[in-house]
Amino acid sequence: MKTQKTLRLAAQGFILLSAVSLLSVSLMAFANPQSVMDLVAVKLNNTDAFSSIRGVYGGVGLTLFLTLLYLLRQNFRKGLAFLCLLWGLYAVSRLITIFTEGPLGDFGTQWLITESVFFLVAFVLYLLNKSAVTVKNPALI
Repeated sequence: MKTQKTLRLAAQGFILLSAVSLLSVSLMAFANPQSVMDLVAVKLNNTDAFSSIRGVYGGVGLTLFLTLLYLLRQNFRKGLAFLCLLWGLYAVSRLITIFTEGPLGDFGTQWLITESVFFLVAFVLYLLNKSAVTVKNPALI
């Protein structure tokens, strides 16, 4: 019983960490889209560019944050599955870049490692929590 509680708390903590990290970029994008693009040395030069960064990093990031909070409360195992997809596909996107455009710089390499580790953490927690989920409402699983 104690192991199940520890696994559940680890899963919920990881979901919260992921949610807060996405929220921080989202808030940065809403407040100052150029600050997000400064991380990859790209200059925004028109209002459509600012709007796009606010929409993708700000709006989508906030949507992901809210979705993770919902899943944290309603079904943390689905939250872990969602994070497997999110972090895994981020990493796959970077791998595609390596194979199509060439090696990543320091920023991209660091994030490839981070996203790969986050994918693995989500996947392991998902597997370990498989038997730990109690069914309150079968429609939620």
